Amino acid sequence: MNLHVCQPGYESFLAKELIFPPERSGPGWALGPDGKTELCFAHLSLISPSEVTGKSVNALAGAVADYFTTSTKDERFEGAWPLCLEAAGLPGLARRAKTIEEEISLKIKSRMSRVYKLAVPGRPALGPSRGLFAYMPDFDHVLVSREALGGGQRRMADDPQAPSRSYLKAEEAYGILGREPAAGETVVDLGAAPGGWSYSAARRGALVTAVDNGPLKGGGLHPGIAPRAEDAFKFVPPSPVDWLFCDMVEDPERIIALTERWLSEGWCRRLVVNLKFGRHDPLRLLDQAGILRRRCPSLRARHLFHDREELTLVA
Repeated sequence: MNLHVCQPGYESFLAKELIFPPERSGPGWALGPDGKTELCFAHLSLISPSEVTGKSVNALAGAVADYFTTSTKDERFEGAWPLCLEAAGLPGLARRAKTIEEEISLKIKSRMSRVYKLAVPGRPALGPSRGLFAYMPDFDHVLVSREALGGGQRRMADDPQAPSRSYLKAEEAYGILGREPAAGETVVDLGAAPGGWSYSAARRGALVTAVDNGPLKGGGLHPGIAPRAEDAFKFVPPSPVDWLFCDMVEDPERIIALTERWLSEGWCRRLVVNLKFGRHDPLRLLDQAGILRRRCPSLRARHLFHDREELTLVA
């Protein structure tokens, strides 16, 4: 069994992605098998975790530190390793988890000072990693593992120049793709207003065509952004572009069809597309979006840290 972490409130969708129903679950987590495919809703998965218990902060921190030192007895650390402790969405649990994390750090530092200097606090990057990963489902239990699989989701820093918070979704999506717009690359942003995604690309030096009948604001007025007051569903680029952006409040099935058209016509090399699932079944939408893999096998779908009732596709 693996421990899968998601945004609180989306556990039911995460559970449906697994091979069979989870053994246990709570606010923001599910303990169960692997996914049927690459998981969309999981932000972090602890591989085959052990469970430790304790009534006090010191007891829990000591148990986790003991687990780490015992498991590393014959291991050689040559580079940075992630040290990550997170907690379920229960009132007051985050504060307790922070205190426990501080105690764990002090105990590891006192026992293995050289190894501790290589620790990098926080969630690991996208993909598999080895370090120390702990999760508190409640006040008296910690699930702990040395191996984890990062989904790539993370909280991004705000930018006062960004015209909307949707900017954060674009910034986060680049980490999932492993690539961001570069200076001189071309971008078409469908449904761009007020310009958050367009600004995200333009501030990197990309040349953006922002397609929307609505007005751009703030950072959306960046000189690298050329507004086009046109229907995003009818817009045809004069030549292929490096990036397609699309974050529209529209029927997600229409957005999938629009994306498929752009791919079949060869109008873009990379894409970041957001699907607002609302009353739609997000798992069904993921299946429908699978048609895009015929032209871009690298397609990834994620429920981002900054997503709400929406999914983000990158390829």
